[in-house]
Amino acid sequence: MPVIRREPSRRKCWWIAGTVTAVLLTTAVVLTAIAFPSVAATICPGCYGLERLQPGVYAEPGLSPAERRQVTEVIGQANKRVRDFFGGRKSSPDILVCLSDDCYRRIGGGRERGIAVLNRSVMLSPRGVDPVIASHELTHVELHARLNGAEVPQWFDEGLAVLVSDDPRYLAPTGDRCLLDSRRPLPATLDDWLRAASADPQLYAKAVCQVSRWAGTNGGKEEVRTLIERLSTGQAFPDIQLPAAAATTA
Repeated sequence: MPVIRREPSRRKCWWIAGTVTAVLLTTAVVLTAIAFPSVAATICPGCYGLERLQPGVYAEPGLSPAERRQVTEVIGQANKRVRDFFGGRKSSPDILVCLSDDCYRRIGGGRERGIAVLNRSVMLSPRGVDPVIASHELTHVELHARLNGAEVPQWFDEGLAVLVSDDPRYLAPTGDRCLLDSRRPLPATLDDWLRAASADPQLYAKAVCQVSRWAGTNGGKEEVRTLIERLSTGQAFPDIQLPAAAATTA
């Protein structure tokens, strides 16, 4: 008697494929949440207990009316600094705000005041609910949105964020805003920057010195925007790091 081979129905094949896909996706989501909670939190703030305060802004629950106003005002001021410098916005990142250390740890934060996650979202710790810190991180996101995948040296990325945020820790209030010049090349990669910054707290001052002096002698923020636009079209990053002895005041 011949063996009859029954081919599985098309509907059953689709069901099996769908089930396998769902299992793989669920596994990927779980692994991401475990290994990279900050990424998972920015994708699903509500999954980490954060509440929506306004479009794109999420904060831990239970805040008082005064704390909610504080968060809203800080984000408004930070957005204004970025918008004024760049002449508008091309990015609209979600912002996750924690006013307690427990909240910040839960969403994957560390000892930093704030962080730009994958250059798409921003997380602020209790020590980062401040227009300077918020606008610093928002500048990273805005810069990379305008670069369209182009790369810049990390010292430029960080120096520009300090300049846009108008950080008084690393900038003089007027005139030549450079507080600390550097006679050595600054770190160009993220890994090199993180290592150097952990050993040199004033690395940010050195980076913004280069950016602010270059901007001051080349047309200000308008020239910065022009440079970013050229880079976004594929042009190479120019050598704008000025030797200390040759630097001129703005």
